[in-house]
Amino acid sequence: MSAQNYLAYDFPLLSAFWSMLWFFLWIMWFVLLFRVVLDIFRDDSLSGGAKAGWLAFCVLLPFLGVFVYVLARGRNMGRRETDRARAQQHAFDSYVRETARGGEDRPSSVDELARLSEIRTRGDITDEEFRRAKELVLSGSGASAAGTPTSGR
Repeated sequence: MSAQNYLAYDFPLLSAFWSMLWFFLWIMWFVLLFRVVLDIFRDDSLSGGAKAGWLAFCVLLPFLGVFVYVLARGRNMGRRETDRARAQQHAFDSYVRETARGGEDRPSSVDELARLSEIRTRGDITDEEFRRAKELVLSGSGASAAGTPTSGR
């Protein structure tokens, strides 16, 4: 053994440090490999043949393939990732806005009853039509009920 190996094994803490360093480098290598493979599949600008070529290169010669991929296409990896994250955030925000606005598009039952009362006081509907429309509003199907009695006169 060389002098460096004796030094590492003479001091157990140094041996543990080197073991942990190699272990975390190994984990970082797999994280990079998986990110490259996912980037290959997610990239819409690559054709199917190019994706298959890059994937074969990264699987058959992993160290060289990942190194060449990061050199050739690494600059845009981060851009594609941030674009995808922005698109997901935009879709989530628009979903939340639509869901939160869902109650604003439909008037509440109190608003519908107030509008029905106003229509009745103007004389546009009879008391019987008001009573039927009020029952429909209070039963929960008021969004379609409010507009139907006005066609009576």
